Order: sequence, then structure tokens, then C-alpha cells
Amino acid sequence: MLFITNRFPTQSIRTRVGRRFTFDLKNNAPSNSVFFCQRQGLEEHEEVGSTELLKRLKDADYRQILVYIHGYSNLPEDVFAGAAEFQALCDASKPKEILVLPVIWPCDNDYGIVQDYWDDQKAADASALSLARVMEKFLAWRNDPKQNPQDDPCLKRINVLAHSMGNRVLRESLAAWNRYDLAGGVPLLFRNTFLVAADIVNESLESGNPGELIGHASRNVTVYFASDDLALRASKAANLKNRVASRRLGHTGPEDMDAVGKNVFSVDCDDVNTAYDSPKGHTYFRSGRAAGKPGVVFDHIFESLVTGRVFPEDEFRRRTVLKDGVA
Repeated sequence: MLFITNRFPTQSIRTRVGRRFTFDLKNNAPSNSVFFCQRQGLEEHEEVGSTELLKRLKDADYRQILVYIHGYSNLPEDVFAGAAEFQALCDASKPKEILVLPVIWPCDNDYGIVQDYWDDQKAADASALSLARVMEKFLAWRNDPKQNPQDDPCLKRINVLAHSMGNRVLRESLAAWNRYDLAGGVPLLFRNTFLVAADIVNESLESGNPGELIGHASRNVTVYFASDDLALRASKAANLKNRVASRRLGHTGPEDMDAVGKNVFSVDCDDVNTAYDSPKGHTYFRSGRAAGKPGVVFDHIFESLVTGRVFPEDEFRRRTVLKDGVA
């Protein structure tokens, strides 16, 4: 599995293609450097470099790429397990359609949920500049006539799925990219952007707010939410303790659908989230009631990936409630 990370390695931060890459789990500070790697097995990783990773993605026997940005309190092996589960579900649904590319940002799970939350929130913000560099590298690679000549362009569709605090990473990375590298706004980079259990305020996608750029960079933005997501309740409690009072996007969906772009869609998962991830109801976008069997949230995501449309049966529809029909 290919992956990108700004976590520090135990080795030097100097990139050396072909070297062993070992995560320094004692260091959860974000690195200014970004590492492009391949996972070969349990805690076995090799650094391949940005040009080689992008070439491998281009040459891969898959039609689309799904960039996966994980949530807080996830160590690398947790991220790989989740990405592998999602990959297996995709391959079972339609072989050679979706290739999952995890982006691993530094977070910690040693000190309890509230302490972790604030450490991870800072790490998410600090990761923005690093991951903005990834997007800038991709544009430079895509526009390089040596890497992508006119008779051999990269035709892969790119999608992104951000879970929990990974939505903050995505939001801040686009803002940093726009602020420091772009002249006139972010390009349309993603076919689908899926914001699952998003741990950002529910006005984030509105015009003038930091998440507005997510809509600019995406053909479709689909928000999956559940009001009884216990992990986001802990997040809300942590925010209230620190005098930040706002409902989370992953609890309510967009605050006002008329205030967000017409390419933003809202999906209520309240009827299935705790059945799929008991008791927290937070990680409900992969398997359903049985491990390895897709749930209705995954099915909805996958249909959007394949068709490029959130509600292909009704071009004007922007909201739905998901039910799996099991008592």
C-alpha cells in the first residue's frame, strides 16, 4: 500500500529513495518534510519518493484514486487497518475501480481523549503547510511534460475522504495552499470529497468561512453526519471546556444548506451509525453490521465514486437519510 506522511521517522528526515522508513511513535510533532512511501508489511515501510509514488499511482491498474485522511487518536497501524478494510470493500464491489491512498498525519493516543483532542487539533493545523506542499507537488508533476506528455497524460480521477478531525486537516491544508502558493483560488482537483463525521463547526462550508475552499476544489462535497456520534460529543465537550461553543458538522450536517454551495450534499446516517460502530457511532463508513460486509454508508460512497454523482436518480436532490432495512 502506498502512503504519504508528515510523521517523523526514526531515521534522518532527509529523503533517500529505497531506504527503510520507520515511524517514530514517540514523536507526534508534525514534520515540515513530507515522505512518500510504500507499506510492505507490519511496520515495514520503504521510502519511494514523490515522483515514483505519483508514477505508480498513474500506472496502477485502477480507474480512480481515493485519498484517505484519518481522524484523531490514530497511530499508523490503525490507519493502515482502516484503509485496508476500505480497499477490500472497494475491490469486492468493483475490482480495479478505487485505489486507496492514506495520508498519515501525526496524532497521539496515550493520554486520554481530552488531552489527545487538543494535541491532535494542534497537529492537524500544523500539518496544513506540509500537506499543501503535497498538492503543489502534484500540480507540478501533472503539468510536467516529461512526466505527463500530451500522448500519455494522467487520466486518474482523484477523490478524497476525510474522517473526523481529518476534515480539519483537509480544510487547513487547502487554506494554506491557497494562501501561499496559488494566485486565484484553488483548482478543481477532486471529483468527490466525502466529509464523514466531520469534527469542524457546522458553518465551515459556508461562503467566507475556512471550509469554503473544499467546495471550490471539488465537483461534489458530501457530508455524512449522525446526531448521536459519541466521539463528537466528547469533541464538543472538549471545545466547551476551552470556550469554543459550536455544533459539529458531523453531528448536524451543514447549518444552512442555502448558505453552502450547490455542490454540497447532506446525508443523515443517524439510523445506522451506532449499529455499524457500537457504541461510539463514529466510524460507520466502512463495514456495516458484519465485518467485511459493506454498510449502506459505504454503498452510497461507492456509488458516488463510480457514477460521479451523489444522487444520480435526481439531479436536484441534495439531502437524504440512509437506512439499511434491518430491524
